[in-house]
Amino acid sequence: MVYTRPIVVSIAGMDPTGGAGLLADVKTCEQHRCLGFGVVSALTIQTEDTFYRADWLPLEAIIDQAAPLFSQYTVAVVKIGIVESFAVLDSLVQWINKQRPGIRIIWDPVLAASAGFRFVERVDPAMLQQVLRHIYLITPNAPEARQLAGIDDAQEAAHRLASDCRVYLKGGHLTGNTGTDYVHEAGTVTSLPPGIQRVWPKHGSGCILSSAVASRLAGGESLMQACVGAKGYIERILVSNENLLAYHHV
Repeated sequence: MVYTRPIVVSIAGMDPTGGAGLLADVKTCEQHRCLGFGVVSALTIQTEDTFYRADWLPLEAIIDQAAPLFSQYTVAVVKIGIVESFAVLDSLVQWINKQRPGIRIIWDPVLAASAGFRFVERVDPAMLQQVLRHIYLITPNAPEARQLAGIDDAQEAAHRLASDCRVYLKGGHLTGNTGTDYVHEAGTVTSLPPGIQRVWPKHGSGCILSSAVASRLAGGESLMQACVGAKGYIERILVSNENLLAYHHV
């Protein structure tokens, strides 16, 4: 069967509230006129403001879910969220590239939950570099960029990471130009200033942004078009209500 909408596969955690992770990704894909497919990497026990634990699925179980999707459908873009370790991420990225050589992979490097739970404590620079060379784009916030690169300055950290793959540095945690995002690609940096002044923080906003970029890429937009459009989408999400759980809007 041929589908007219592009297919985006999200590999992410299952958040029971639907605010973050797999369910938020699929909602976002559907709002962007894509088919959103989901592969569970972890079962999370959480609400929008409290994180209790993550029950990780082994690599084999993740691949078992993904294999029929890659076998039967033409997957356009893959978005990856939380995974148990860099070793799992590396193996998963290698497997995906064997199924679809050259496919664009977006990794949202969720290293800690917004409620404070840390998923990753230590970054192996050699393994990180190996993984990034097979990823199209990463979408860290400032603390994540600093932890990944081991550099205190977020912009310098993003610049360092961009030597191996494209980087969308989210500006919500940056001091100074708060709300301005930065796209690092091929030695250039493009700033994306905020289009709104007042926002209400949302659980899963990073998941939503990265899956919006993935969906727009799947729909044929260039990287910068996708990033600009995704920023506009997440800004509409941030003002959708005053609570932590978003309402999705087209």
